[in-house]
Amino acid sequence: MTTNNNLIQTKEELDSFISQNWNVINQYIDEKMSKLTVPFYSSIDIRESRTKYAPVDNNIYPAGFNNLCLLDLDASAKAIKEALKSFGDNVQKVGIIPESHTKNTFYLDHLAMLGKAVRDAGFDVVFLGLDQNLFNSSEQTELNLVSHSGFDVSLYRTNVLDGRFQVLGNELESVDVAILNNDQSTPLDVNWSELKTPVIPTPKIGWFRRQKPTHFQFYNQVVQEFCQHFNIDSNLIQAKFKSVPDVDFMNKDGLEKLSAAVDELLGELPAESHVFVKAGQGTYGMGISVVQSGKEIIEMNRKMRNKMDIGKNKIKFTTALTQESVETILKYDEMPAEVTIYQINGKSVGGFMRANSEKDSHSNLNSRGMVFKKFCISEIRQNQDHKAKEATYSIIARLSTLASAYEIEEVIKE
Repeated sequence: MTTNNNLIQTKEELDSFISQNWNVINQYIDEKMSKLTVPFYSSIDIRESRTKYAPVDNNIYPAGFNNLCLLDLDASAKAIKEALKSFGDNVQKVGIIPESHTKNTFYLDHLAMLGKAVRDAGFDVVFLGLDQNLFNSSEQTELNLVSHSGFDVSLYRTNVLDGRFQVLGNELESVDVAILNNDQSTPLDVNWSELKTPVIPTPKIGWFRRQKPTHFQFYNQVVQEFCQHFNIDSNLIQAKFKSVPDVDFMNKDGLEKLSAAVDELLGELPAESHVFVKAGQGTYGMGISVVQSGKEIIEMNRKMRNKMDIGKNKIKFTTALTQESVETILKYDEMPAEVTIYQINGKSVGGFMRANSEKDSHSNLNSRGMVFKKFCISEIRQNQDHKAKEATYSIIARLSTLASAYEIEEVIKE
């Protein structure tokens, strides 16, 4: 049953509809999420053009909590407290499993702020060092690090004993729940199926398995159902895309198929459009090129093919995604920008703007030269002039998280 009779066909109509039907729309998404395993947290990159909004990336193990404003960190703490209620009232000790790139001091800023949010939620926090290579010797149990902003982050060697994490060198000998903040581009050496300690989000959907085309296929499914229910033109909230399997950039296998997919997608778009060519796996903006013809794929030089072939932790890309390049109209200090929304348990808690002085409005902004501006949702909620825009970003992010919940259901059933 639709809420409105006339098809919503413009961004302005969409903004107005979402603001006026905020509770009804969120209830619809809540009902869908109630039947699924929603990721504990996620971040969603959203592009806004003159004619549409579109999520262009979804991360189930997000970094970047250091880019949230303090009010949004407070909102994150409240959402974390609510999310961990499902594990019972006795949860006191929470472990955070980080990435292994401990020399990235900005990532350490993120860990410090994520840890703060969990502590502010009322829990004890310990960072779990499951990667034994981080420690200099078998006797070392603690790795003391300092973040870019001067926060202390202590990582403790952690083993698995009788199906539970055993924290060495810390008064917290075990944890009640572990938050995974490692996307497992390289799988951690843990037998997750035998682990008794709850781990959230599920470790079964790291980048060793997850594929971006699968996410956007589920997102398309979510959008079609949502737009049919509310009588919205689905092109308003998604980018067109095509998936191309069995691609090897270094050996040039499958590049003809990828080239044809680019031209086919361009044929569905307005003249002078661009296409993102993305590796099917990975994050941190790696494995992405922007092209205007399939010919550019065939003519890629070795340097570009190498960039598209190997990603974070030397993961080998074998699937490609061609995706409409949504030209951003957002700017920050005259730089092209996009919005990233953070969610906990499927609810929006904060966000920021990513801008890049070295890129244009068609480009991948998640690359060298990027800067961040806090996009404080908690403050925007108090400003009615911005309510529509914040509401629209939040709904699109929630729909993307709903799609990732379907991804999780698929791996859980295996």
